[in-house]
Amino acid sequence: MKMNTTKISIVIPSFNEEGNIEIMIQSLHHELKKTGYDYELIFVDDGSRDQTLTILQKLSEIDSKVFFIELSRNFGHQNALMAGLELASGDAIITMDGDMQHPPSLIPALIEKWNEGYDVVYTRRLEDKNLSAFKKTTSKYFYKFINYISEIKIENGTADFRLMDKKITKVFFTFSENELFIRGLVNWVGFKQYAIEYEPAQRFSGTSKYTIKKMIQFALKGITSFSIRPLYISIFLGLAIFLLATLFYTVYVSYSLFYGHPISGWASLIFTVVFFGGLNLIILGIIGVYVGKLFMQSKNRPNYLIRDTNIAPKI
Repeated sequence: MKMNTTKISIVIPSFNEEGNIEIMIQSLHHELKKTGYDYELIFVDDGSRDQTLTILQKLSEIDSKVFFIELSRNFGHQNALMAGLELASGDAIITMDGDMQHPPSLIPALIEKWNEGYDVVYTRRLEDKNLSAFKKTTSKYFYKFINYISEIKIENGTADFRLMDKKITKVFFTFSENELFIRGLVNWVGFKQYAIEYEPAQRFSGTSKYTIKKMIQFALKGITSFSIRPLYISIFLGLAIFLLATLFYTVYVSYSLFYGHPISGWASLIFTVVFFGGLNLIILGIIGVYVGKLFMQSKNRPNYLIRDTNIAPKI
């Protein structure tokens, strides 16, 4: 059991969550008071265009447990998480979404496992029966694909709802990566980890911010951040197509010579040019992604900028 001086930090990235903030804070207070620990609630406003920041500022004036971090613009969910982790002062830090789909009622269980000696207590979402067939399918194959093509293994249903000991978050800030994929980093660092399953609750207010475009970008970020296997796959793909093309033309020429058919056909020629042109573009695109990441990394720009916060600087 941790000492009574133990502090728990809750970090919640928020983007256009004006309808969820008050109920989220009420639920967090209710659950965290059960633990007997001191705590802080840190909301990271990631460039919201609604009243999210205004509500947070007002609530922080009347609630000493509520803190806000205003980013200078929208830097994305992962960078917003890192901003919260940077300023969190807790001995353990819990990250979660602010739409109530990550149930606050699970927090005592996370802390209990941390008290048992686990450095990371992550959650694994059970299948949501209300989720659309498209969402279920894309989620399932996202994890299968990323586990196959990358060098880390991420369990199906895991997200950014987890508890991390402060020594884990300190490790994060020794990295100098430009594109962050915290879900993968947590898996990569290792340490002693434990999974808790849960059934996702319904979003209290608003709509999901993860469009298909963002999901694809997120998947590409995860793959290219932890593996160079796509480069090897492009090599084998090119080799396989070269061998198939050689075999095809050998058979085609042999057939034409044996049966006396003339070797002609502009359609097959155009098809070949277009096919190999497309293949070259795919391979160049894969290489370009990695070169682009190196280019952005070389600039050494910060991953996020904090415009304002009511959190006192660490001494």
